[in-house]
Amino acid sequence: MNIHEYQAKALLKAYGAPVTDGHVAETAQDAAAHARTLGGETFVVKAQIHAGGRGKGGGIKLVKTLQELHAEVDRMLGKPLITPQTGPKGRLVRRVYVVKDATIARELYLSLLVDRGSGRVAFVASTEGGVDIEAVAANTPEKIATLTVDPATGISDFHGRVIASALKLEGALAKQCASLIKSLYTLFLENDASLIEINPLVVTKEGNLLCLDAKVGFDDNALFRHKDIAALRDIHEEDPAEVEAADLGLSYVKLDGSIGCMVNGAGLAMATMDIIKLYGGEPANFLDVGGGATKERVTEAFKIILSDPHVKGVLVNIFGGIMRCDTLAEGIIAAAREMSISVPLVVRLEGTNVERGKALLRDSGLAIIPADDLDDAAKKAVAAVKAAA
Repeated sequence: MNIHEYQAKALLKAYGAPVTDGHVAETAQDAAAHARTLGGETFVVKAQIHAGGRGKGGGIKLVKTLQELHAEVDRMLGKPLITPQTGPKGRLVRRVYVVKDATIARELYLSLLVDRGSGRVAFVASTEGGVDIEAVAANTPEKIATLTVDPATGISDFHGRVIASALKLEGALAKQCASLIKSLYTLFLENDASLIEINPLVVTKEGNLLCLDAKVGFDDNALFRHKDIAALRDIHEEDPAEVEAADLGLSYVKLDGSIGCMVNGAGLAMATMDIIKLYGGEPANFLDVGGGATKERVTEAFKIILSDPHVKGVLVNIFGGIMRCDTLAEGIIAAAREMSISVPLVVRLEGTNVERGKALLRDSGLAIIPADDLDDAAKKAVAAVKAAA
């Protein structure tokens, strides 16, 4: 789960990290009123959406008067903001974050994430802040330093010194860096975070470190332990179909292709999407109905897949272990009849009660294309969608 910048800044501040003072607003009038309480004459208006690259899309603006602030907030609110991470439709801006302008001497990069290779929390630091870290990694990887923390010993002054050195910070700034490192690590562990990204982390002209921007994400599977964090969720930033699927206990992620996928098991779902691409098709979604799916859950899964107007065909790939193939077949038949499915439907079944499941599909009278194995299913799904087009 991701949260907005203003929420991330509040969380960082609670753990002692240095952040800019700011206020969130949903109207231009409120934004101007909050700006007056911040003092100063120069402010930054930041659109609040769950996507990076806001500055490139016009979602971060420096303003020098309250009149300019009012105009920029009016321009942003209620309009879609298109960034490199939002896709062509963009994300609707429902609120803005107003902060005092900072006096920047240097821009740095700092993040924490879970290093899957070592099974540890890792710090990633670079002197090249304020830009896409992916571009730095591709063009000048030597400017990125990575340091993992052994969970047996935890965070120490050593980690702070190494990161400070990597960021070329000395004296008082190095001490501030060491303190920040400890604060971020504590925040990460205590809240089951999956990512904390400070980009940029700036050195001000006054000689202080400041977290100018912040992105924080959390492990969905741990949210039951953190009701306060779960309360920060903004479902407006999520795809409606994904929200509905989550409420039904389905794992669903919308993609940009034309072949809807319904599979049981995440690994099998990934393999199904890969083989669709191998044969020239594009998956429209990732959907895992789970090992213990019922007839009703299968029906709801079909409804979610077909709610996407870009779906021109459906591939069902089920290996019946805990889930019985005849149960799945009943769900497919019920969904097809209820929704009058008009797109090609390819079904591959294997496992428990597979012959019974195939018989149900064969005798249903529906235009279902049977497949012998995953390879056969992918070929038939891609061919059927191309023929229909």
